[in-house]
Amino acid sequence: MQELNTIFRGVQKTTDVLSFPQITDSHFSPLTSHLLLGDIVINIPVAVVQARVSGRGFYDEIYRLLIHGVLHLVGYDHGKSVCKADIMKKKEQEILNAIKEVY
Repeated sequence: MQELNTIFRGVQKTTDVLSFPQITDSHFSPLTSHLLLGDIVINIPVAVVQARVSGRGFYDEIYRLLIHGVLHLVGYDHGKSVCKADIMKKKEQEILNAIKEVY
């Protein structure tokens, strides 16, 4: 994960999740008839530690990281300002709460 973060973001440290937007001209896949947003890479060892430290379950942490990655793919960016970080965190929690209601 550190290598990916260094290569693609120029940040020489590990991270918990990375999002890679689809680079093609069309985000629509004729093979699956679905909209392709991109790829998400989750650092499982970091997720284990974060779950333990935060008191969340492992799968709750994985869901949180997946949602975080998807939010980046649809345009959210917590690195631009504290206000944008707050907005992203609230959206992340809103989606997590919705998922918990279903399960």
